[in-house]
Amino acid sequence: MSELSVTHLTADYLQNPMGIVAPPQFAWQLRSDAQNVCQTACRLWLYGDAAMSDPLWDSGMLPRTDSAHYRPAALPLESARRYWWRVWVQAGGMECVSQPGTFVTGLLEGFAGEMITSESPSDAARSHVTAVSRTLHIDGEVEAAYLYCTALGLYHIFIDSKRAGDAELAPGWTSYHKHLCYQTIELTDLLTAGEHNFSAWLGVGWYKGRMGFLHASNNYGDRTAFLGQIEIRYRDGRRQRVVTDTQFAGSDTPILFADIYDGETCDARLGLHHERPVSVVPWDTRVLTAQAGGVCRVAERLPVRAVLLTQRGETVLDFGQNHSGVVEMRMRGKAGDTAELQCFEVLDAQGNVYTANLRSARQTIRYTMGRGGEETYRALFTFQGYRYVHIKAWPGEVRAEDFTALVIHSDMEKTGAFECSDPLLNRLWLNILWGLKSNFVDIPTDCPQRDERMGWTGDAQVFSATACLLMNTYPFFDKWLTDLVCDQTAEGGVPHVVPDTLTGAEKADDNWLVREGTHSAAAWADAAVIIPWNLYLAYGDTDILRKQYDSMAAWVRFMKNHAEGGMWTYRLQLGDWVALDAAEGSYFGATPLAVTCTAYYAYSARLMANIAALLGRHADAAEFAALSSEAKDAFIRHFFTPEGEMTAQTQTAHVLALHFDLVPDAWREQTLAGLRRLVAQHGGHLVTGFVGTPYIAHALSDNGALADAYSLLMKRDFPSWLYQVEMGATTVWEHWDGIKPDGTMWSAGMNSFNHYAYGAIGEWLVKNIGGLRTDERAPGYRHSILTPQVGGGLTFADVREQTVYGELAVRWTLEGARLTVRATVPCNTTATLCRPQNARGAQTVALGSGTHTVVYEYSA
Repeated sequence: MSELSVTHLTADYLQNPMGIVAPPQFAWQLRSDAQNVCQTACRLWLYGDAAMSDPLWDSGMLPRTDSAHYRPAALPLESARRYWWRVWVQAGGMECVSQPGTFVTGLLEGFAGEMITSESPSDAARSHVTAVSRTLHIDGEVEAAYLYCTALGLYHIFIDSKRAGDAELAPGWTSYHKHLCYQTIELTDLLTAGEHNFSAWLGVGWYKGRMGFLHASNNYGDRTAFLGQIEIRYRDGRRQRVVTDTQFAGSDTPILFADIYDGETCDARLGLHHERPVSVVPWDTRVLTAQAGGVCRVAERLPVRAVLLTQRGETVLDFGQNHSGVVEMRMRGKAGDTAELQCFEVLDAQGNVYTANLRSARQTIRYTMGRGGEETYRALFTFQGYRYVHIKAWPGEVRAEDFTALVIHSDMEKTGAFECSDPLLNRLWLNILWGLKSNFVDIPTDCPQRDERMGWTGDAQVFSATACLLMNTYPFFDKWLTDLVCDQTAEGGVPHVVPDTLTGAEKADDNWLVREGTHSAAAWADAAVIIPWNLYLAYGDTDILRKQYDSMAAWVRFMKNHAEGGMWTYRLQLGDWVALDAAEGSYFGATPLAVTCTAYYAYSARLMANIAALLGRHADAAEFAALSSEAKDAFIRHFFTPEGEMTAQTQTAHVLALHFDLVPDAWREQTLAGLRRLVAQHGGHLVTGFVGTPYIAHALSDNGALADAYSLLMKRDFPSWLYQVEMGATTVWEHWDGIKPDGTMWSAGMNSFNHYAYGAIGEWLVKNIGGLRTDERAPGYRHSILTPQVGGGLTFADVREQTVYGELAVRWTLEGARLTVRATVPCNTTATLCRPQNARGAQTVALGSGTHTVVYEYSA
């Protein structure tokens, strides 16, 4: 007899989240050993206690076929309370009740406390760590206790010197004066009857510290501050509330210096010292939002792979993997002994420490022992991008087992998996994944190591489709897109970086980018439209489109207002950034800026027409469709000769024309031939930059040149993805030739070895090698189109995606002339398996849920 179970309960895409302030969006997954299982009805219950004896709310029987995206209009929620919920499902003639999921509510009525600081204006230039503290009086048995808190800067919470919660780098980096997140920390197990010391340590972080390549400090304010509210529920029913106010005491901490770029200095001999008065920082609490998901945490712990001694006599730890995080170290010595560690990414050609590409970022940790004996320390108010650590000072023998790398990134569930018969491609997949983990540190940064680490919109845009295939990025992007809206100009322009520290910045005349224009570059600003659309395709959720609609529409209309005859441009354009076909000394690539601007204008306007139609905004849909058509006509008119040749003879120009459907049908084969010719001119290699690279393999394979796409992917010499792998990369580089074949470096001024943009090829690996594609008419993989494609000498591939409905997977194996495709389709979904190229058999096979095997005859 077949069985049915209900698993993976989520609220707002999160399992058991904390900080819910409105009825969440519920989802669940069905599991069954039967095939073709589809939900026909469901029922949800909400409870106020773990016994779940008497529901607070009952949805009643719902004739609902979707097991995701269910958001009740209202729920009887109270602040600071844990709720349990479960769901009954009817599917495939079976029924089942799930195990419970939980969530904890945030502050539904807002904060009652004040933002307090122990700093004064005289501390504006200091990057020390201060603390605000008070005594908590607990006079009974605590049933539940939650802390709701945020900071101007970064915070860590201690109860009786024991750290509370596991958030890192909280409350993160936002457009502080318009949007500030607060987090929820459970204190129940830390508060017993009696007195406890509560302390919040505060660092400068992104709020006050040195940020951006302008190296400006105090970008948002010149004093760190803390806002907190503790809600305690006793077992006898009493409630207690503790809020931040001027009754707190201020002090300095042992951390004498902490900065995002430069590291941390701690003298443990000091303890809390130098009492400071506490004052109130006026703050508009209306900008506060609860952050239930995407908080940074320690995600992994990496051991030392090797202890090296370089030619110059430097002692170096090799963790074997480039990543973002901090080093935890165990020291043995006496009080006053000091350790000094500097983190860096790569060794130079001679195998020595190489830090030039960090620019002015010092990435250095200094720790002085307090008691002596054995002490363990890790930095709290910074993070580094590194694989290697230079031990510049250490008491005693350097032992590998005394060091651990703590990998820190936004908390996201891993959803994608890729494996094939080529080990270099498998390593490339891991490099792409580690690029995401290293750079999704509260915001989507460009790199985690040098004095930049900003939220470049273009990088996030080109990588967003791949990101959604690697991990559950919905809460992460949802939060970041809120800041994009906050920092959007009144006219609808979108900054190059979000949060925007460039517009209106000091020293503007000292930097060419700030001087020429800080917002509204094609491909960068189009993140406003493309990322919400990619989220919709990946998760099938129209909420993100509704939330971002005004922002998306404003951006397209910004382009319209600066367009003439369908062509547009605006101040500084970044073009096909760092393409190899650029003129000597240029970053901009050879593709004319008008090509990239007009192509993205047509594409974003077309997406907006689709989005407006989906949301029932038919007048807007007609407006945006007309704009897209006008831009496409202008593109054809300006960038094709009457004979159908492109006027811009670059790979990227041809890629954009093909991938964004800007080619008349009669000229498509000719345009494809032009792209193939341009690739052949470079020995079968790409020379594209940030704009062309994400789409070049798609432009080839989607237009009948699958073998060319595979050939491009499988190249192992420079420039190629696998060249980096062959050179020992464990993440994706900023430049194709970050390290040259002779071991020398590209210019130190801009040479990150952990830049995810070129990792956008991950989307092609999933959608073409694995063939996992979502149907735009039933997004979120409610209906999947499976199009696995054999090539590149591969003999098998296994690609999996944890969709909102469950695992979707394709595994194919090629044995001689026999191609076997095994597809797994989640319950409550369907799929269409399309015959691979060069295979013989049924053109399409309709699949319901379950595992299916189809065998084809294959000839290359």
